[in-house]
Amino acid sequence: MFNFFRTQPKNYTDLNSEDFKKGMTATEAVLIDVRSAGEFQSGKIKGARNIEITSGTFMNQVQNLPKDKKYYLYCRSGNRSGQACAIMANQGFENLYNLEDGIMSWPYDIV
Repeated sequence: MFNFFRTQPKNYTDLNSEDFKKGMTATEAVLIDVRSAGEFQSGKIKGARNIEITSGTFMNQVQNLPKDKKYYLYCRSGNRSGQACAIMANQGFENLYNLEDGIMSWPYDIV
């Protein structure tokens, strides 16, 4: 009758660091860091754009992005970026990729 534990299917793909790095270098790829401005300033993946998920303007900022691009999102641990992917999927974005363990597991250079 009621299924309180039913989950919605994910409309994005979790990627490990290696696959994430390969994908984010494609010409149609957009790299988004959803952490706070302070976290972003402390170190980011080169080429990342900061759109903070906890800001009141997150929805407005992402709704203006072109839907034909591939979006690679990350945060500290993969949780907030997964939430951001789900929000974007609900807005009609189809090509969404989440760095599954976040920047904490990123073995490559950070700027």
